[in-house]
Amino acid sequence: MTFEEVCGQDNGTNTSDRMCSAGSALEELLLSAKKNDCLTVGVYESAKVMNVDPDSVAFCVLATDEEYECDIALQIHFTLIQAFCFDNDINIVRVSDIDRLADIVGSDETGEPKDAHCILVTNPNLESWKDPALEKLSLFCEERRGMYEWVPAITLPER
Repeated sequence: MTFEEVCGQDNGTNTSDRMCSAGSALEELLLSAKKNDCLTVGVYESAKVMNVDPDSVAFCVLATDEEYECDIALQIHFTLIQAFCFDNDINIVRVSDIDRLADIVGSDETGEPKDAHCILVTNPNLESWKDPALEKLSLFCEERRGMYEWVPAITLPER
């Protein structure tokens, strides 16, 4: 089954339509995972989960914006997270709108926005929670890897 079939689109759709559909699927996945308490938000928090229980990680989102593009420490973390995801067959995408991601994942106990540079969708019990958006995104990532795009970029839909 292709990504277009899952999304109900014909094979004539262009790349931007597929990316838009993937953006909608990513938003659905993050909201569903948040509701089911299956999100890990933050670079350091994500690294801890990957180190302790890598099998629980179902999907990874890396986010940046122009303000953080020159942050060498963050780029090193991204490189290590990407390598870990590749080694453990975890699908991974990049999103350039960190503010939008921060809106989706919410704030911490103090009301401050969470560090949305790295977000993991975790699934501690594989049978406990299944999301169709995760399947759509997995197919999207597989399709992009077939085009040698190892960490595809996704644009979240406008609000």
